[in-house]
Amino acid sequence: MTTEEVRLNVEKALDEIRPFLQSDGGDISLLSIEENDTLVKVQLQGACVGCSVNQMTLKSGVEMTIKKYAPQIERVLNIQS
Repeated sequence: MTTEEVRLNVEKALDEIRPFLQSDGGDISLLSIEENDTLVKVQLQGACVGCSVNQMTLKSGVEMTIKKYAPQIERVLNIQS
């Protein structure tokens, strides 16, 4: 998979999970894909920033969905502003 294909697949994954985040007043944006397409940096936004379960959401929701679309991704990090 090329870097561009990885980026497109990660965007598809985020599009799949975004409605769930938005229903709770949050959102997510892709910041970068690094380390030979194995690390994704995202930023949780809105209500997700102060949510007490955002790490669980990141691991069980976001990371799992991204890995479904781009299996070579090893880690997903939330970068706080």
